[in-house]
Amino acid sequence: MSEQTVVQFKNTTKKIGRKTIINNLKFDVSAGEVFGFLGPNGSGKTTTIRMMVGLIKISQGDIFIKGHSITKQFEKAIQHVGGIVENPDLYKYLTGYQNLKHYARMVPNVSKKRIHEVVENVKLTDSIHDKVNSYSLGMRQRLGIAQALLHRPSLLILDEPTNGLDPAGIRELRNNLKELAHQEGVAVFVSSHLLGEMQLMCDKIAILQKGELVRIENVHEFISKDSVSQVYLEVDVSQVEWTKMLVAELNKTAIDGDRPNQLQIQMNKDEVPELNKLLLDKGIRVLSVHVQEQTLEDKFLDMMEERQ
Repeated sequence: MSEQTVVQFKNTTKKIGRKTIINNLKFDVSAGEVFGFLGPNGSGKTTTIRMMVGLIKISQGDIFIKGHSITKQFEKAIQHVGGIVENPDLYKYLTGYQNLKHYARMVPNVSKKRIHEVVENVKLTDSIHDKVNSYSLGMRQRLGIAQALLHRPSLLILDEPTNGLDPAGIRELRNNLKELAHQEGVAVFVSSHLLGEMQLMCDKIAILQKGELVRIENVHEFISKDSVSQVYLEVDVSQVEWTKMLVAELNKTAIDGDRPNQLQIQMNKDEVPELNKLLLDKGIRVLSVHVQEQTLEDKFLDMMEERQ
């Protein structure tokens, strides 16, 4: 285990009766990275997180956090972890500061200075002395993250942290998590089904399906792999049917788009100028062209379809 490795899954398996829920997970999570954990509903993401924090028992194998075994050295392992599984558990009749002060009593060496640091980190300075029952959902999420960070954990675990947040709240949370990882060296382990957001947030992703690890990759390499030049082209033209015939001659398929006179075509990026020239040479007026490269969502859905 290297100094940069914070979490190690070693043949981690969870069985209930004869049914295998999680099968033989093997991967590492490093310090200073936002690690995304993706998968369809029922793939085992939350079960995996519950094993990481000791809420359910590991059937076979183990999980090591900072070199300590969850199954054999739980107290030593869990002291390096901060997290929110599902929703933050807060005392709504207390202020945000009183909540943090209460949780600070549960772990050693958390000073008032540290409380103020985490409040500033999650940008709750102006409202920390307001009662939590007056907080928006996004503010409660940020307070929950502040609570999880009080003891300076090496690993921050968040299960669906963007649930219920508005776009501004999601962007703010994303920036906070990236800052924690990249500037403070925390390993951030995030489970979410919002693939567009995960693309913007994560450095690396693991994809889980039916309890098995399908793939683990750098986000940007995963998106570009096997489809370096593949794009989705939306083109508005003066003559739709004739354009479809010309596109067919290039061994491509043009389908009707969302607007009249719009067609959608999947092709290599370097073929776009060739198509544009062909249409102009045939007297077809090209009114607009929009090129959309593949996203994490496209790649994820393609992979799920292939495996099915």
